[in-house]
Amino acid sequence: MHLHILGICGTFMGSLALIAKELGYRVTGSDLNVYPPMSTQLSAKGIELIEGYDPVQLDDRPDLVVIGNAMSRGNPCVEAVLDQGIPYISGPQWLHDHLLQSRWVLAVSGTHGKTTTASMLAWILEYAGMKPGYLIGGVPLNFDSSARVGETDFFVIEADEYDTAFFDKRSKFVHYAPRTLVINNLEFDHADIFHDLAAIERQFHHLIRIVPSSGQVIAPTGNAAIARVLDRGIWSDLTLTDSGEARSDAWIMSLSGDGQHFRVELASGQTVEVNWALQGEHNQVNALHAMLAARHVGVTLDVSAQALAEFKSVKRRMEYLGEFGGVHLYDDFAHHPTAIATTLAGARASVGDAPLVAVIEPRSNTMKQGVFQNQLAASAAVADNTYWYQPADQSWSLADNMEQVEGQVVYNNFDQLIIDLVSDVTPGTHLVIMSNGGFNSIHTRLKEEFSNRS
Repeated sequence: MHLHILGICGTFMGSLALIAKELGYRVTGSDLNVYPPMSTQLSAKGIELIEGYDPVQLDDRPDLVVIGNAMSRGNPCVEAVLDQGIPYISGPQWLHDHLLQSRWVLAVSGTHGKTTTASMLAWILEYAGMKPGYLIGGVPLNFDSSARVGETDFFVIEADEYDTAFFDKRSKFVHYAPRTLVINNLEFDHADIFHDLAAIERQFHHLIRIVPSSGQVIAPTGNAAIARVLDRGIWSDLTLTDSGEARSDAWIMSLSGDGQHFRVELASGQTVEVNWALQGEHNQVNALHAMLAARHVGVTLDVSAQALAEFKSVKRRMEYLGEFGGVHLYDDFAHHPTAIATTLAGARASVGDAPLVAVIEPRSNTMKQGVFQNQLAASAAVADNTYWYQPADQSWSLADNMEQVEGQVVYNNFDQLIIDLVSDVTPGTHLVIMSNGGFNSIHTRLKEEFSNRS
């Protein structure tokens, strides 16, 4: 059977393509923006990639077209599919119908930390010998791809609240039928499809409504939005977590300032200490949720701690790229002020008094609409200096929000940004690049420029 995927290089759709290929389908696909790491792993699996949406790509008439949620009416391929009567489906629905409905699904949801927590959970189950399937919106460094079918009933999935398709406006995660559900946190995001936080809370309530009574929901205390969702009703076992306090079912206590040594404690009295490579308090919470989700399917805290000691994180989540001309370079996917702030706080705790510089392209749909413009300067305050890059299609001015902020400067010219970074950033600096896109291949440019600097 031939599947053709529109929007194949998106993190979810690309991972779905890998699943379909492993299940024996002939898979092709197209996208406007084809760049690593997704394009690389798709090509490596023998999946044909087509750049652009010329309807000629449908002349082979695939058996089924999987339409990504970035596609809308007016797209040439979408119009051709409808005009020619080619069968089509959304990615989440296809995944449910062909794989998830027969699996024990462990879903990780929330505004922040989904990719990292889902990667931790998949790795814990792998370490425990459970050989799970998984689909993650990134490339976990403990595995060789962002998705696989797996060899057992267990399937870990990053559960996104974004809408499903132009013909299905429900959140993607309602298709996943989870038995174990993690809600990491909940804030306003995706301003292009949600009017307010209440609209997002409604989708999370829909998700909770389909978790079976034998299932489990894992969520933190202290988040007002999550509390409102839970107050609407929950029909499954609920495990509440907290950071450093004993009023919930499980909590963590940091034993080191950089977050690389912490203790997990359960209300039952069980305790375990974790030593690992990741930074920051936010990742401790991610780890706690992953350990509890794994515990729901029979993995002990001790085994989870052993697994986390060998956890290597995810590409583009504070991924250390190396030292170039004395500059330590990192790549991060930050897409929201909270994510920027927590990531940089973790970096500061790790590097101490060493110079810390951030280079940020705020290019998510919500960022482009200016919803968080008044929060951005404060989100990067822990860095010694921050270089902001204004996307060309952004409707508001970054410079207007940064002109009175010491140590933060805005660029519209990419080449000038590179020139000033090479001139200003001294050896010994830890430089964090933050963007949820390709950022004009800035990582490659800076590697070369710093390495060749005299």
